[in-house]
Amino acid sequence: MAHAYTPGLKVTEKAVIRKTRRLPIPGEVLVEKGQKVSPDTIVARTSIPGNPQTVNVANLLGIEATDVPDYMVKKEGDFVEEGEVLARYTYFFGRFKREVTSPVTGTIEMISKVTGQVTLREPPIPVEVDAYIEGIVEEIIPREGVVVVTEGAFIQGIFGVGGETTGTIRVAVDSPDDVLTASHIESDDDGKVVVGGSLITSDAIQRCAEVGARGIVAGGIIDHDLVEYLGFDIGVAITGHEDVPVTLIITEGFGQMKMADRTFNLLKKLSGLRACINGATQIRAGVMRPEIIVPGYEGEGESASDDRYLSEGLVIGTPVRIIREPYFGLLAEVVELPPELQLIESESRVRVLKARLEDGTIVTVPRANVEIIEA
Repeated sequence: MAHAYTPGLKVTEKAVIRKTRRLPIPGEVLVEKGQKVSPDTIVARTSIPGNPQTVNVANLLGIEATDVPDYMVKKEGDFVEEGEVLARYTYFFGRFKREVTSPVTGTIEMISKVTGQVTLREPPIPVEVDAYIEGIVEEIIPREGVVVVTEGAFIQGIFGVGGETTGTIRVAVDSPDDVLTASHIESDDDGKVVVGGSLITSDAIQRCAEVGARGIVAGGIIDHDLVEYLGFDIGVAITGHEDVPVTLIITEGFGQMKMADRTFNLLKKLSGLRACINGATQIRAGVMRPEIIVPGYEGEGESASDDRYLSEGLVIGTPVRIIREPYFGLLAEVVELPPELQLIESESRVRVLKARLEDGTIVTVPRANVEIIEA
């Protein structure tokens, strides 16, 4: 039987999850192997060199470049405050003078006799990396970071915006078909991850931001509501770095789309527990999905391996989500995997599969148009 590997969304109440927490440049690791960490534990720290600023002292004083060092009040390596005098030129028996002041606070890095310019380096920018999840430090990456491992519930979404945060899960609707509106948001949702059903409305997003909610999880979102929330059209790129007050995780797709029963039911089980969420999404090379992690949740069944494992591929009975029109967003179960290539509307010959939709309809779609929903 022919098989195909398709990246899928994982929805499981018991998984082993590993997260690599790495600095952008070498620095200092602050924890030890085997140490227990919480989401806000700082595991590594470094400093990024500050921005350079160039001042053309020769032009500003009206002197030759080679004479600049003679008129400097400060020397290479000196620390200066913004507005402090860097160089001074006096003339006409000292009655008149010209001065050049520092445009920033920083350190004099270089005084050039060739260009007559002085380079200032702004103070270094501290960078800290936290653990993100509650767990155990499994591995130390010298001068770079750590690998944190935990066991708990793990849910992936299909799209998200906003970065890493934590909050207590509250399911605000009764059904995965329900639309999450502003009326569902409570004043005490400060610090919560609010869960809706088939759609999150623009007014609900605004209300969540007003009360201080940390995240929202829903089946779908209208594209113009997302643009309104972000203030720009996101296009095709990696997300997760947006400056937004609430992280959004969409589990099914764009438009009003019922949240998968398995996802909704698991979130109901997790209600009241602290979750670590991240809206970062990357569809192209190096696929990254938004995620909800509840460390320490003791779910039923055996632990699934972490997000580095490979799927067995498509087999009869595999649950899938269709990710192209005309069945975009619908859930189905594989019922047949024809081995021969078949001609499709684009006049290409591709491998296809037959799948049973939730209403019982059997449809034929290219295998590349589905993604596995990992158990």
